[in-house]
Amino acid sequence: MVSGSQTNIVDEIKSRCNIVDVIGRVVSLKKAGSNYKGLCPFHNEKTPSFVVSETKQIFKCFGCGESGDVISFVEKYYNLDFKGAAEMLAREYGIDISGSFTDQGNKKELYNINREAAIFFFKSLRAGDNPGLAYMKKRGLSRETLRVFGIGYADENWTSLTDYLTGKGFDHKTLLDLGLVSRSDKGRYYDKFRGRVIFPIINTAGDIIGFGGRIIGEGEPKYLNSQETRIFQKKNNLYGLNLAKNYVNKEDSIILVEGYMDVVSLYQAGIKNVSASLGTALTSNQASLIKRFTRNVVLSYDADNAGQNAADRGLDILYDEGLKASVLKVPEGKDPDEFVKKNGRRAFAQLIADAVPAGDFKINRIKSKYDLSKDQERSACIEEMVQMLAGLKPVDADIYAAKIADDLGVSEAAVKRQLDGIKDGNAQRSQRYRRSEADQPVKDTISQVEKTLLKLIIIDRQYGTFPEGLEEHIFTSAAGAGMYKAVMQIEDKEHTLSADMLSSSIDPEYLGQLDEVMEVVVPAGKERQTYDECMRFIRTVELQRKADDISNQLEMGEGILSDEDSDRLIKELVDIQKKIIG
Repeated sequence: MVSGSQTNIVDEIKSRCNIVDVIGRVVSLKKAGSNYKGLCPFHNEKTPSFVVSETKQIFKCFGCGESGDVISFVEKYYNLDFKGAAEMLAREYGIDISGSFTDQGNKKELYNINREAAIFFFKSLRAGDNPGLAYMKKRGLSRETLRVFGIGYADENWTSLTDYLTGKGFDHKTLLDLGLVSRSDKGRYYDKFRGRVIFPIINTAGDIIGFGGRIIGEGEPKYLNSQETRIFQKKNNLYGLNLAKNYVNKEDSIILVEGYMDVVSLYQAGIKNVSASLGTALTSNQASLIKRFTRNVVLSYDADNAGQNAADRGLDILYDEGLKASVLKVPEGKDPDEFVKKNGRRAFAQLIADAVPAGDFKINRIKSKYDLSKDQERSACIEEMVQMLAGLKPVDADIYAAKIADDLGVSEAAVKRQLDGIKDGNAQRSQRYRRSEADQPVKDTISQVEKTLLKLIIIDRQYGTFPEGLEEHIFTSAAGAGMYKAVMQIEDKEHTLSADMLSSSIDPEYLGQLDEVMEVVVPAGKERQTYDECMRFIRTVELQRKADDISNQLEMGEGILSDEDSDRLIKELVDIQKKIIG
């Protein structure tokens, strides 16, 4: 919650800091109507879907959904809290914010309460013989490891922690907001954590932001985490990273495991570049946090189906953040905690060295679902694999296309043709495909449609003439446009052109793409049909671009557009959508 004094300073920051200038330092923005467009800095994309409104002083990404004002942009992009973002902007624009963030004192109080709770749990574990200490000894943890991680114990009594903290002057409501206590229907306060060993959750700045409790003996839930609070959001933090970060930097890699005990046991065994998500699937925010320390990630999740599914999803998150990931398989279905205790550090280090790259892991997972001795299932398996390739970067897709072809006994060309078909279909269906004239040429690589059209033109120059209104939308890559111009300038209009003839006319930098064009096969007698299909595809893409542009105007123009303009745009959008469907 922003206090009154903060409200005033926030208003001043927003009035002094032009959002276009602030975002323009880190994102290349281009004018698009009344707004600005660029590639979103919060997710990977090739086509701009990130829009900044100078009039409204807000941003919105139509791809990943991120939105907000200048302060929230700085918060997310530079991984700062509200106060840090406001201070950064204030410094840059010479705004005095002294005394404006009195609410930060409350935040410090919350950290202090958690620290007192951690001290209480820590001392309780060491107060003579107790179930918590016995359990941790049974799990093979040394006193030094318990000290390093600040592990404690919550006894079975209902109000031990509550009495301790209220005795220090902290009120019940704040303890309730922090998730340290609960309240009964009759209004009585009692400890949330009881009969559990306690793992303090500490951020990279060293603040205790929450707790995880593992039940001793039988009972549910097995693990109980602090609720989301002003100082604790699971999606933004990783357990143990406060200790691991220096080792992650040193090793230039991080091992991600599922649970607290996996982290603690591996750390005790000497594998110290280890961390874990907090009882939730890996998030893009956590991946972004990891990227501050390394780009190399090894996932070591449980070998059961749930664990492998989580690894599969986690690989996608990491890949989207530009991280290089692999998957470690622990033998005999054991978790990392069990394995390292039984086999030691060297054996686990060998598992890390043998970790399977992300692409291979995904391919193996797909293969396991099919009976490859049957042609029909082998075909379905290849189709699913190619769908997976469609989500990869071109170089990665090319590498794995060759692997799939070799592994399943089909030609690499067949795999790539199927991949090109999927990509073209995805482009046609995508509602995020947008391109303005100011952005041309949009793509660095030449599309399959462009390759096919160029091959048609090389066969017969009559196919170099396009329907009115589509001309400027045919070749959207520099390579495609350059080759088209060169081909049309060759005087011989009667014969199919040879690669030798073309190579002497085309810019040398496009010779690689020329080879790809010459490999395209156009069935004899179906040249006109192929041409018409290409035109339909391009027309649909252009209609979709117009529809998306109108949607953007309606979205970003809320509160700016007149009712008349809104009605006109909606009518245009409906007409275009009818054309797309029809």
